[in-house]
Amino acid sequence: MSLSNTTVRIIVAVIAIPVIVFVSYIGSYYFFVFTLAIGIISFYEFWLFVRKKEIDANLFLGIFSVILLITNNFKNFVDFYALILSVVLLLTVVELFRKKGSAIVNLGTTLFGILYIGLFASSLVSIREFYPVEYNRGGLIILSILFSIWICDSAAFFVGTAIGKHKMFPRVSPKKSWEGTLFGLLFAVIAMITSKVVFLGFVAWQDAILIGLIVGIVGQIGDLIESLLKRDAGVKDSSDFIPGHGGVFDRFDSLLYTAPAVFLYIKYFSK
Repeated sequence: MSLSNTTVRIIVAVIAIPVIVFVSYIGSYYFFVFTLAIGIISFYEFWLFVRKKEIDANLFLGIFSVILLITNNFKNFVDFYALILSVVLLLTVVELFRKKGSAIVNLGTTLFGILYIGLFASSLVSIREFYPVEYNRGGLIILSILFSIWICDSAAFFVGTAIGKHKMFPRVSPKKSWEGTLFGLLFAVIAMITSKVVFLGFVAWQDAILIGLIVGIVGQIGDLIESLLKRDAGVKDSSDFIPGHGGVFDRFDSLLYTAPAVFLYIKYFSK
């Protein structure tokens, strides 16, 4: 007897969520490997669906560059500007010898994938390592972001399904409504306020509210952008890597897009 898709989704979530919470809280190499996995698999899935457009993005150098960006944020072994220059130089030189389709399209797509996935994923490590290690504040911030995203997605889905009448971007995501989006934003802020009360005592009220707004706005935009890319490629999911949930890129699109925005906020604007 085969399990329904909903049952599979629930089983996978029950198994995966505690693991994600554990590695996010423990940090160190556990979180580093977790972030690497998100970056590598997401880039591979990105490469798979851009092939639907007959684009020959450079898979090997793309994944290699994603690994470099994430590892560099974890170990800081080279200047960031020098790393980006090296990646661009290497990609352009290699493209001279590839002879696969349009060089302009290949380079543009590969670089976009590296920056969108690799650079954004590396921001997760930056957030995790930003605060003093002894208080594990970075881990608590990551957990609060995850909690806020999950609550935001759930609220947007259930409210949108129940009362959503005004479509937001039907060309990109026909099921998303303004009602669901606004309730998602509201509950993202509520989730961050709850996190502040329960375990983020070191975060100012202003910062908790603003980070909640960032998650609720930027996270949902990230979901729409990934939907735009998939719709252009003519695919429903980035892959079937996660049973019942689609691909890794599907599951972490909001987190990838939220991470750099939250990092910039806590680095330059938080109290």
